[in-house]
Amino acid sequence: MAPVNPAHAWLTHARFGMFVHWGLYSLAARHEWVMNRERTPLADYERYATRFEADRYDPRAWARAAKAAGMEYVVLTTKHHEGFCLWDSALTEYKATNTPFGRDAVAEFVEAVRAEGLRVGFYHSLIDWHHPDFTIDGAHPRRDDADVAAQNAGRDMGRYREYLHGQVRELLTGYGRVDYLFFDFSYPDAFGGSDLPGKGAADWDAENLLALVRELQPDIIVNDRLGIPGDLITPEQYQPTGPMERDGAPVVWEACQTLNGSWGYDRDNHDYKAPDLLVRMLIDGVAKDGNLLLNVGPTGRGDLDPRAVESLAGIGAWMDTHARAIRGAGATDLVPPPDARYTRAGDRLYLHLFAWPFGHVHLPGLAGKVRYAQFLHDASEVAYSEIDPDQAGWNTTPDGPAPGTLTLTLPVRRPDVAVPVVELFLGPTAAG
Repeated sequence: MAPVNPAHAWLTHARFGMFVHWGLYSLAARHEWVMNRERTPLADYERYATRFEADRYDPRAWARAAKAAGMEYVVLTTKHHEGFCLWDSALTEYKATNTPFGRDAVAEFVEAVRAEGLRVGFYHSLIDWHHPDFTIDGAHPRRDDADVAAQNAGRDMGRYREYLHGQVRELLTGYGRVDYLFFDFSYPDAFGGSDLPGKGAADWDAENLLALVRELQPDIIVNDRLGIPGDLITPEQYQPTGPMERDGAPVVWEACQTLNGSWGYDRDNHDYKAPDLLVRMLIDGVAKDGNLLLNVGPTGRGDLDPRAVESLAGIGAWMDTHARAIRGAGATDLVPPPDARYTRAGDRLYLHLFAWPFGHVHLPGLAGKVRYAQFLHDASEVAYSEIDPDQAGWNTTPDGPAPGTLTLTLPVRRPDVAVPVVELFLGPTAAG
């Protein structure tokens, strides 16, 4: 397993958090990159700020939904690439307090999340398509303008860096302890096939920005998207094939995943993952010693999308009886059977059955190492045996399994849970 700073151990214990993408793009309701995708002129995009009422904003409901799903931390987009700020920043007028909503949404979010006993995380975009000094690059909505060079001639990334650092200072001094900071993102090479240069660590003055973060919040966890190493790496929209490494050493990692491929509210996107698939993704990550940061995109009025509520409830129903196979658990060197995953916490090994076997499941290398077995959802005993490997198959007698195999005897009917889990109590000889 990856070495963990003791102050950060809560993250790898929690294993599961909620990402919240919410901003002016929630009113457009067609992806959080709508300004980029549609090359929207700034004056046209600013109309969303005049319509930002968010009359149903209730971060307490978000926090309760996260907690009921088994999540232990929530990360909010304080500012996305569009440049609109959800807090009362003294450095810009482009903020929630200058809209019909008229309040500091970040302050209310922090209070609600802490009230549910959850950890507070902030997402903050390094990119800002609204700021007049942020130079046009290949990811910018104005990238196709004929006069890009002339527009950039009047822009000063030095002034933008001061703005970026100043806003980070505001966020990390105005809301008490912040547990997690998710920067997004560096793209030092040309972006999206454009001939325009990208932006990386030097553009953000990443070393000094990270030093500022550490000074203001010494125990905070910072991700890896400043263009320099952080406390964890953040694979996005894919599941790693195994525990992640950098330069041959294990690292802390967290998969960032969406419910439907969009981060912001996307009204006409119906490509939602089924709750049982989301549960399998969570298990798969923990089995590889990682976390899952699962995103929701509230509507422009501030509600969680009903489809997201349904997904979270489905995960929560499973986590209600299976949390100890996730929270505080991690990877093991033991090799599970096909269509299954192992997670382990101390002397308890959890067999997650992605496919339901007929009658028996054979566990290589566990003969003589298990003291007791039960289904996790109801603590009902699961019988097991060590079949003679030399047993010859005949009629209703199967061939013996490989030496060292433990065989579980399972009911024909699959338990009515998203993913059945067998909890195995290991003896002192079970390494890994």
